[in-house]
Amino acid sequence: MTDRILKEEILINVNPREVRAALIEDGVVQEVSIERTAHSSLINNIYKGKVSRVLPGMQACFVDIGLDRTAFLHVDELLHVNDKNKKDTEDNPEDIREFVTEGQDILVQVVKDPIRDKGARLTGFIALPSRFLVLLPIQTGIRISGKIEDGAERKRLRNVVDRLTEKASIDCGIIVRTAAEGANAEALHTDLQFLQKIWAAIHEQSVEATARTLLYEDLPLLVRMLRDMATDQVERVLIDSKEDLQRLQEFAEVFLPDLESVLELYEQNQPIFDLHDVEDELKNALEKNISLKSGGHVIIEQTEAMTTIDVNTGKYVGRQNLEQTAYQTNLEAAEIIGRQLRLRNLGGIIVIDFIDMDKPAHRDRIVEVLRDSVLKDHAHCHVTPISELGLVEMTRKRTRVSLQHLLCEDCEQCDGRGFISNAETVCLDIFRELLRQYGQFKFKEVLVLAHQDVVELLLNEQAIHLTEWEERLGKPIRLQAESLYLRDEFDVVLI
Repeated sequence: MTDRILKEEILINVNPREVRAALIEDGVVQEVSIERTAHSSLINNIYKGKVSRVLPGMQACFVDIGLDRTAFLHVDELLHVNDKNKKDTEDNPEDIREFVTEGQDILVQVVKDPIRDKGARLTGFIALPSRFLVLLPIQTGIRISGKIEDGAERKRLRNVVDRLTEKASIDCGIIVRTAAEGANAEALHTDLQFLQKIWAAIHEQSVEATARTLLYEDLPLLVRMLRDMATDQVERVLIDSKEDLQRLQEFAEVFLPDLESVLELYEQNQPIFDLHDVEDELKNALEKNISLKSGGHVIIEQTEAMTTIDVNTGKYVGRQNLEQTAYQTNLEAAEIIGRQLRLRNLGGIIVIDFIDMDKPAHRDRIVEVLRDSVLKDHAHCHVTPISELGLVEMTRKRTRVSLQHLLCEDCEQCDGRGFISNAETVCLDIFRELLRQYGQFKFKEVLVLAHQDVVELLLNEQAIHLTEWEERLGKPIRLQAESLYLRDEFDVVLI
């Protein structure tokens, strides 16, 4: 096994409870996917569900697919499923009640995993992916991946797929994936036949199955990584499990024969994710602060509503003027941000606060670099120009949970807020509670139960205020430190 830096490679780490896969480009970690046995992804799974509740005000419904929480289905994901020629207009908007009723059985596919307290997101437009093609059984038309830019190649692929669908009398939609660039007609034909067989089996099963039944389960991460990410640019797929290597070889032999030669077994004693510092990159991806080589830094804050990113010069003071310093820092940050979004799997609305720049050319260049940095992202990204407030608003399609939500949990002390009341604040809260209870009950003394930090503050810096309260109450106040209390927890007991 060579130690040279390869253009692209995939590292796969397997253990009984978890599979991790990392995409490496030029020796730098770009993307990490993790799938745990207890929390397998539901993306692309197809269910026969039952509509449990219709919400006309939201133009949506909840569907029971057999999970703990009902899944969400919007009318936009049902439009024209039953009527391919029907068109929505502003004067005649679609009504969810035209498509579904409560208690109705419905065929649906998961497009977004359940995230925290939100159920899975569904679609009525079934899509079956393979190596080169995606079959759309309920739609029509042929679409070519936008990442295939060569006009002649796009025309060739469209003609090949046109002939294949016409020959097989297929009345379905087809998406030609990026990986199909350069693929011959035979390979595309094999893909299409494979997808047809899968859909025929799903359709047949759906007729007999009861509601809340799983009809189709997508490939596990181990195989899915090979199917979706192993492009012609990948020079090596390295896996540390002999058994699973054989599994991949068998899959590649049938579906991806051109990738058989890049599959290798990792046999070194050093953990596979120590290569290219993948393990360290994972740890760093959980930190808010990212240091830039120039001395500046980027702060990434993930919230329920959106992700905010702040760019600062930090220690970088530049050599010319403030405008140039801001421009150079922003350039470096824009390149880093695209990679961090992939690595952390951040999705939804993302707002970036770049350092203010006066020159329009500089502002445009920053947006251009940011857009270039997300070009290779498998998730769809949309980047807007810098606003009047100096902010860049962008979206990244969110399907699976972020790296932080997968690997971490809310802090017990702060309930996930990221902060906790300081000891001084708690002392003042205790005094207010004394005021609240004063005069309501008869008592001989007061017992205050609190965290050790709070007790120490009351006995030292706040001692004079504690004495004033004893005089005001005419009763002694006794303090007791509780090791099991969080710093913002306390009890005032009247004895």
